[in-house]
Amino acid sequence: MNSQIKIALIDDEQLILEGVKMLLSSEQNISVVSTSDNGPDFLETLENSSEENFPDIALVDVQMQPMNGFELVEILKEKYPNLKIIILSSHYKTTILGYMVKLGVSAFLPKNSNRNAFIEAISMVYKNGIFFTPEDHQMIFSYMNSPTKKKTLFEMDDELSDREKDVVKLICQEYTNNEIAEKLFISPRTVESHRQRIVEKIGAKNTVGIVIYAIINNIHPLDKI
Repeated sequence: MNSQIKIALIDDEQLILEGVKMLLSSEQNISVVSTSDNGPDFLETLENSSEENFPDIALVDVQMQPMNGFELVEILKEKYPNLKIIILSSHYKTTILGYMVKLGVSAFLPKNSNRNAFIEAISMVYKNGIFFTPEDHQMIFSYMNSPTKKKTLFEMDDELSDREKDVVKLICQEYTNNEIAEKLFISPRTVESHRQRIVEKIGAKNTVGIVIYAIINNIHPLDKI
């Protein structure tokens, strides 16, 4: 595993950009590989990035021009599905949680988060692909108890089969396709077929979306994240 967590910062407020960069520069295992003050500039930076400078995590502001954070995330998830994304925002998160979940964003952090919470979120997203604060936990439980919102998040024509649920559980536990194949006594190609079918059924953008779906539908306990 790469000992350095490579971070890209995207925010149109220069003071925020410089402040976050300075904060992260003091962390031995974190390296800021790029900073951008707008979405198009960041997309161009990614296209020209070498493998060693390609970020593991992008910290993305919501309110930006000419492309807002969510528009940028949609493009990033389409072109770079393995890039983990943490949303940074001053806005109260209840208004955007559903959209964030649907996009497969790894975490949401208020801009007034303290240093320890900020570093913890980055570390957990790098390690597990997802990070929830206690407030996030409560909001997800609320979604779990709201059938209309659950349906809005994951519009499904077909329910997952028992085998697909088994695959989802193992995905949530961060097993690779080969490891899942061994545990379920099937081929890696069959696991990949199941994974693709799961993504198509639930409308998830990536593995994070699968994990969120599993939590909301009680397939994977929230306390194990």
